[in-house]
Amino acid sequence: MAERVRSIVIAGGGTAGWMTAAALARVLGRDYATITLVESDAIGTVGVGEATIPQIGTFNRLLGIDENDFLRRTKGSFKLGIEFVDWGGLGRRYFHPFGKYGIDMEGVSFHAYWQRLAGDPQFAPEFGDVDTFSLMASAARANRFMPPIDAGNSPLSSIAYAYHFDAGLYALYLREIAEAMGVNRVEGRIVDVERNGESGHIDAVALDSGQRIEGELFVDCSGFIGLLIGKTLGVPYIDWSAHLPCNRAVAVPCASAPGPLTPYTRSTAHRAGWQWRIPLQHRTGNGMVYCSDYISDDEAAATLLANLDGEALADPRFLRFTTGHRQRFWEANCVSIGLSSGFMEPLESTSIWMIQTGIARLLSNFPDSSFAEADRARYNRLMIEESELIRDFLILHYHLTDRTDSPFWDYCRTMEIPERLAEKMRVFATSGRCFREHEELFNDTSWFAVMVGQGMRWARHDPVAELLSLAETRDRLAHIAGAVRASVDYMPDHADYIRQNCAAA
Repeated sequence: MAERVRSIVIAGGGTAGWMTAAALARVLGRDYATITLVESDAIGTVGVGEATIPQIGTFNRLLGIDENDFLRRTKGSFKLGIEFVDWGGLGRRYFHPFGKYGIDMEGVSFHAYWQRLAGDPQFAPEFGDVDTFSLMASAARANRFMPPIDAGNSPLSSIAYAYHFDAGLYALYLREIAEAMGVNRVEGRIVDVERNGESGHIDAVALDSGQRIEGELFVDCSGFIGLLIGKTLGVPYIDWSAHLPCNRAVAVPCASAPGPLTPYTRSTAHRAGWQWRIPLQHRTGNGMVYCSDYISDDEAAATLLANLDGEALADPRFLRFTTGHRQRFWEANCVSIGLSSGFMEPLESTSIWMIQTGIARLLSNFPDSSFAEADRARYNRLMIEESELIRDFLILHYHLTDRTDSPFWDYCRTMEIPERLAEKMRVFATSGRCFREHEELFNDTSWFAVMVGQGMRWARHDPVAELLSLAETRDRLAHIAGAVRASVDYMPDHADYIRQNCAAA
């Protein structure tokens, strides 16, 4: 019988490497296998993934992390969703909140009841803004935050949130946790990778110091270079540039703006890409994602610098990327996690989620020394499906627009899109319905928020929403809106909450 894997080598540090090391150490324990992480201080990390989605809380809880300590150490803030500016059209903005809108009633989606009233001229003036029914969107507008409390049926019982944090500080924080659980860090640059002549598996990595590190399972967290999965094992890369044409990013931190500390990420569309704004306790993270076919690096940097909240705190830093993924995430005895496995721009803050789900699926399909093909095949299928579903959601933002002010937006508006996305759009345009595919990351609320926010209309509402009379529907929605307003009034200011609970030194 095959034996268990007794040695794990992680190639690369940063967020991906240290998340992987900490999670494997926490779940497997000290006695199951040795875990060695190899990284070089001379090799920088990308480190721009500062915005997250609520699932990061599950990962932190797995490690036993105290939320307030984590936010102090990473100089973090809270996030209730993303504000999108100028995406559906110039001068328009909308909010993609975490959590749900309202509550489902009589087994029917809340969205359907709202669409029924929003499409009726009698009720549209009162109920036309769907954010009225989202505590997260309404609290974000008021710059308020608190974690959920036990408040019965109140919206305060189901507050959904994530974090903004300094990714470099998060990696250092996780390194402390991982090393305390027995992970061995080796400083050095990998200069050679040794493969078994019979199996093709990786046997060891050699460092510039001359040290040789053997292992049974290798995890490639080497970033865009894909040192193990790509350069050594030769797994091809699937290019999605036809659907997501942006291929560059420029990032720069700036001084925090005077005024409120906003509990949300902002994404502002420009003529050849978009700009992110991520507020931390000590600074604001900024960057611009763009397509080099339509704008030069210098123009992109100038656009970014002209739209900062405060003084730039460093020189602009450029990144090149190709959106897509490895044809196989797991090859032989090597699993790629993070940028080595693929890249999707941080439009919906999914970079750290892809690391997290890669780790979770590795643990649920953890190999023995036989590295069974069935385990690898299932892992690869799930990771590819996850990537494709997120890809379709990102494409929606670009394709569903009225912008005609630049060749970039002309291309995005008229490009062919995957059939699964086209079907979702047809269903919504016909009946206003949104569906979550299988266990995809983005649920019906997220699809609804972006479709409505970017200006998509529906020919008719779901007929099942007529289970309730118009008067009853109006009364119930008015009650929900009132509960949301009262909950916002109860919540403290975002900056005040941080000062009282998790302020950085």
